[in-house]
Amino acid sequence: MSTEQKSKGPWIHRFSIRLFTVILAILVYWVLGFLVEDIESIEGPQYGEIEKTYVDQELVSKHKELESEIAEVDRSIKNKRDEMKIVSDSSRNLQETINQLIELQKITVQKSASLPEKEQATLSASLAHFIESQKQYQALNTELSRLTENRRTLESEKRAKEKEIERQRQPAREEYRELSEKHNIRLACLQLLVLIPLLAVGAFLVVRKRSSIYFPLFLGFGVATLLKVTLVIHEYFPTRYFKYVLIIGCLIAVVKILIHFIRVVAFPKAQWLTKQYREAYERFLCPICEYPIRTGPRKFLFWTRRTVNNVVLPKNAPEEQAYACPVCGTALFEQCPECHKIRHSLLPHCQHCNAEKEIEECTDKAIDSDKE
Repeated sequence: MSTEQKSKGPWIHRFSIRLFTVILAILVYWVLGFLVEDIESIEGPQYGEIEKTYVDQELVSKHKELESEIAEVDRSIKNKRDEMKIVSDSSRNLQETINQLIELQKITVQKSASLPEKEQATLSASLAHFIESQKQYQALNTELSRLTENRRTLESEKRAKEKEIERQRQPAREEYRELSEKHNIRLACLQLLVLIPLLAVGAFLVVRKRSSIYFPLFLGFGVATLLKVTLVIHEYFPTRYFKYVLIIGCLIAVVKILIHFIRVVAFPKAQWLTKQYREAYERFLCPICEYPIRTGPRKFLFWTRRTVNNVVLPKNAPEEQAYACPVCGTALFEQCPECHKIRHSLLPHCQHCNAEKEIEECTDKAIDSDKE
């Protein structure tokens, strides 16, 4: 079988192909994201509408009224406390003034004199204002106690309404949860209904067009579609189900890949055989059993895969001759039928005259015929 050599092209071209393959995958993933978002925009169940069918709206209105009343009482309590603070500060100032006047009166009495009429009038007026402030403070305190009690009553009534509303909301939440799950499953099915055929097309192209020059196009499309399908399944399906889907998918992929590599090793194609033989000849090791190829200048030398490049060849080396591996018996060097010079037995072309030799592939039929 003749081996067709394909040109790899300059490194900048190979790098550009890989780069634009990644860019293509990103753009395809982006487009699929837009498609998925359009499907997700389908409106689902509305909790407010469901709640109205289960919860007494008069009860909800009463609850809101209680919240408004409690807020109003809170404002009144705050105002009363501010007034009490003002009255308390005023009473404190009056008390300080009265104490000063009383102290002045004590000093005057000790000197056997009488308090002037002006100070006496000031003391009397301060005492009257102080008593009035105390009465006002007590009135405000009484009003604050009433407001606090009223707030406590309203809070108790509000909690009772909340318990009743919460009891009525339970079936509404259950129905909303069920409807939401059904809606999400419907969205997931719609999205997968669009993505699965695209994934099937991508997988078909990747598998069937591996030797095509346009394989990077198919690869980018297939990878982007597979990633989007995986994310959609992960988003909508429960984790306990998704983990089984993921592990089964991974098992199938690993088994397929393992079978592929087992078949590549057991039944290698001509191109893989040529590559294997070429690498073995480069290290002067038998391609079949890896025994050192001791012929020509390397007849009396020793080396391994690591030390093959460090071996110094002798100057007066014997000429190369036909050679077979002494371990497995594989013919490694033979005489070319065209130019009659020594050539590699397992490589497709003679290094002297370029005469081509067919590389036999190892297939299932070849194995069966050998057994027979």
